[in-house]
Amino acid sequence: MDDDRISLAHGNGGRFMRELIEDVFASALSASELDVQADAVQIDLGDGEVMITTDGFTVQPLEFPGGDIGSLAIHGTTNDLAVAGAKPMYLTLNAFIEEGFEVERLERIVGSLAEAAVEAGVRISAGDTKVVRRGEGGGIYLATTGVGVRLPGVKPAMDKIRDGDVMLVSGPIGDHGTAVMLAREEFGLRGDLVSDAGPVMSLTEPLLALDGLRFMRDPTRGGIASIGHEILRATGLGVRFEATVPVREPVQAVCDMLGYDPYYLACEGRVVAILAPDHADAALDVWRNLPAGKDAARIGRITAAEQRVILETPLGGERFLEELEDDPLPRIC
Repeated sequence: MDDDRISLAHGNGGRFMRELIEDVFASALSASELDVQADAVQIDLGDGEVMITTDGFTVQPLEFPGGDIGSLAIHGTTNDLAVAGAKPMYLTLNAFIEEGFEVERLERIVGSLAEAAVEAGVRISAGDTKVVRRGEGGGIYLATTGVGVRLPGVKPAMDKIRDGDVMLVSGPIGDHGTAVMLAREEFGLRGDLVSDAGPVMSLTEPLLALDGLRFMRDPTRGGIASIGHEILRATGLGVRFEATVPVREPVQAVCDMLGYDPYYLACEGRVVAILAPDHADAALDVWRNLPAGKDAARIGRITAAEQRVILETPLGGERFLEELEDDPLPRIC
């Protein structure tokens, strides 16, 4: 057996599987409460309102500038809890590994995952591994479940959005989608742009103290345009994006060359927040005083007069942002 690569024996429940879990996963996740011997574990959530989320990760390539599938799994799961007003506390982790996958690369990815978990303040409390035959997977897929407790303060929800509310974003959009696209090297393009993937708890928790907070979302697959359509479907209110949406020059340049639209590209470390007009400036000030929100901007408003998602252009025109149908960039997260 090749000790440098994953074999089907690593998923058969015997010695090799035990050694894989103990030597790679449990060793890297020593700061967590992962019990490799137990089928179920107890977790302490205190007296708060419990919130739960689940997610899967298939990004290609597995490692990209600014992150990898391991750290992305932590950020993606904890961020979903954070924008719902919760403090992430525990995660479960399921790894589907393809036969032939390099053990050294697996150790690197799991190590990155462990570092991201420590940064996010969450513990991996349970997990499982499966090995699939060569050619039946994309190297490694990860599936997670996150559990947290709702924090004191406003409970952000879609049904709180009102006509005239203001929309903010915590930083430039499209960095993650573009960084992953460049890492694939499918178009002969290279660049030094890195993914924005990271935890957003520092951005979400301060806004819970503002009575005018309506709603928060992390703009992952489908980007901010898809958030606009989500709001339109749920509330019947239109969304008008202003020409102030921040897009980095490299992101816009790649989109212009390849025909992509940055408003549909994924972010993995940004927050879109909707607030009552009289609280929007306070929220923007809070964000701009944080390292993760220094480039925050006001990007739009909610309008009952138009049941569409509209983008205002820098030249004073406007165009409709239609609901996404084709997947412009599959396996982005």
